[in-house]
Amino acid sequence: MPYGTSFPDVDIPKVDLWSFLFDRGSKPFADSKGKTKYTGTVLVRLLLSAANTQTELFTDGETGRTHTYASLRQQSVAFGRGLRARWGFQPRDVLGFYTPNNIDVPLLTCGLLWLGAVASPANPLSTPKELARQLRDSGAKGLVTQAAQLPNARRAAAEAGIPADRIILIGDERRDPEGKAVHFSELLLSGGDGEEEAPPARAAVDPEKDLSFLVYSSGTTGLQKGVCLSHYNIVANIIQMTATDGQYLTPYGGTDGKGDKMLGVTPFFHIYGLSCCLFTGIYLGWQLVVMARFDIERACQLVEKYRLTYAYIPPPVVLAFAKHPAVDKYDLTSLRVLHSGAAPLTAELTEALWQRLRIPVKQGYGLSETSPVTNVQLPDEWAKFMGSVGKLVPNMQAKIVDLEGNEVPEGQEGEFWVKGPNVFLGYLNQPDKTRDTFSPDGWFKTGDIFRRDKHGNYYCVDRLKELIKYKGFQVAPAELEGLLLGHPDVADVGVIGVQDPEQATEVPRAYVVLSPAAAGKAAAASAAAAALDAKAKEIAEWAAGHTAPHKKLRGGVVFVKEVPKSPSGKILRRELRDLAKKEERKTAGARL
Repeated sequence: MPYGTSFPDVDIPKVDLWSFLFDRGSKPFADSKGKTKYTGTVLVRLLLSAANTQTELFTDGETGRTHTYASLRQQSVAFGRGLRARWGFQPRDVLGFYTPNNIDVPLLTCGLLWLGAVASPANPLSTPKELARQLRDSGAKGLVTQAAQLPNARRAAAEAGIPADRIILIGDERRDPEGKAVHFSELLLSGGDGEEEAPPARAAVDPEKDLSFLVYSSGTTGLQKGVCLSHYNIVANIIQMTATDGQYLTPYGGTDGKGDKMLGVTPFFHIYGLSCCLFTGIYLGWQLVVMARFDIERACQLVEKYRLTYAYIPPPVVLAFAKHPAVDKYDLTSLRVLHSGAAPLTAELTEALWQRLRIPVKQGYGLSETSPVTNVQLPDEWAKFMGSVGKLVPNMQAKIVDLEGNEVPEGQEGEFWVKGPNVFLGYLNQPDKTRDTFSPDGWFKTGDIFRRDKHGNYYCVDRLKELIKYKGFQVAPAELEGLLLGHPDVADVGVIGVQDPEQATEVPRAYVVLSPAAAGKAAAASAAAAALDAKAKEIAEWAAGHTAPHKKLRGGVVFVKEVPKSPSGKILRRELRDLAKKEERKTAGARL
């Protein structure tokens, strides 16, 4: 029998995302039913009061430039009107984003929501070819970027058939040397800069069918897929997060007049940053201090300067806080809790951070396809259920199944399937993949291996397709990675399976980044290569002494400068597999 959530169900109004965020009246929506209503509450009256509409929602960590709730609302309407007036943008048209984090991203995104159009963010590290593919697939009619990304943006736009004058610049650098791209501020002027000038009725939006965002999967197992997220999907997940994490957060206007302040380091082009940080932040009213890209020392400086209290982050940021030497130079005592998501976080790393900084780090789980959150660990449960991604959020159902789709007993491992209002509509232009990812009765197959304990906590073991099969035994790479991070000389690690022709089976191999101290010691040795070989053997033997026999690193330990990861923190195992193939070809060539 499917599992339900331990949280009370919440009311989710069928309303577009713009209205949900900015047109919050004092009475419930006509179709609101249930115990919890998002309008007419103390929080809503708080956010819409004259004092709090001038509260800073987004602060640029470098320049100090800000957007308040009121300015965000006003200027986003002006941007939406500008797109319609200058380019003829219509509801359901797509605008691509190719930019690092910037406080103008929420402004432009909200302008699209007002217009009924769709935002499609891309990784700013994408090559022009990769970006062009996404622009073509999404049908984007324009592209938002910054000056540093403009050369690549131009090449990709040209390849995708987007005119050079349909490129929009954001940020402080306003000029295009070629004079073709337009800064978004010019579009604000062309559309009018006051909401009072806007027509009384916007284009009709069907919250359950019309897209708010077209995000692209991380591509860890192949080509990226366009994930279609409706207005209702995002509204649902904001309310689900409000009912869980939100009860532990204080918005501006709280009893002390300050409220929580967030570190905005999670990429806005990823659904984790877009939904959890950006839009849940607008709804709940916290201040987000935005970093364009993560740098551990700069992050520590911002925490100290702004007395930041909370952060949604991926595991690599947790790793940096737990192990980077620069952390000790700063006062981080204002941080009361960290929330890790986007990739599995091991109990060992959670413990390492606590031992160093006495900052609790809890986990959640989600995917692009679930808007993204399905599970949240509450702050008071992080130590009791360390390693868990928490309980199901409200209005969710789940089951854990074997390879035939049969539910497994509680405590056993299987694939995690879910149902809920935050589950996506399907993959763009890929009906076969959409059909394959849902069961005949509507369950979304996450592709992740989970188990559930008797308290209703869920544990993410690994990706179904990434399990290593050693002589019929299953080995989870994430489990070995968590173990190895507990070794004092290991700064980071990624584990894959490699084929052992002599045994005719896969065996685990670890790609290890040595700690600076260990790397320096090996490099200083009179026989550096021999010292590294000895260290690799020592780490493999240490791991063998801490795990079951079938999980031994029979594929060896290989030292690398860095472990390849996606911007959200997922280990790109396909790149490690490519590296292993190159090593095998090199070895085969040497034998010849």
